[in-house]
Amino acid sequence: MPAQLPGSSGRMTMDARKKLTLTGATEVVSFDELAVVVKTTLGTLVIQGKDLQLKQLTPDGGQVAVEGSVTSLH
Repeated sequence: MPAQLPGSSGRMTMDARKKLTLTGATEVVSFDELAVVVKTTLGTLVIQGKDLQLKQLTPDGGQVAVEGSVTSLH
């Protein structure tokens, strides 16, 4: 089930730690196979894992999709 904070314009969903989708992204600061750093409307999100791939980036909608083995979010 998607998690959404009250009053926010961002949403994040993760499927079996293999696919993460979020909305409300304003900028992808950096990405490689070990980490993706995204600025969102709620602050900076760091996605760490292995074999990470940036699968979708929609600048107008602020949507980002990451696939790989996600080990941590902070």
